[in-house]
Amino acid sequence: MSTVAEIKAAIQRLTARERCELNAWLQNWPHDDWDRQMRADAEAGKLDWMLHEARRAEQEGVCGDFPAPPA
Repeated sequence: MSTVAEIKAAIQRLTARERCELNAWLQNWPHDDWDRQMRADAEAGKLDWMLHEARRAEQEGVCGDFPAPPA
């Protein structure tokens, strides 16, 4: 398997149990590029605005529950 399309096709042929096993394996993938980038951004202060916005919303009493997922 050498292309993303081939991998996707193979995944579609997996049983539910095999997809579950694959998902569990992928979820435990150690420190992928996205995780490294998020960590670097957080350490550089690039995400501080979200923290400040959340604190402001909490102080103003405008925080609410997340909407329920669609049925």
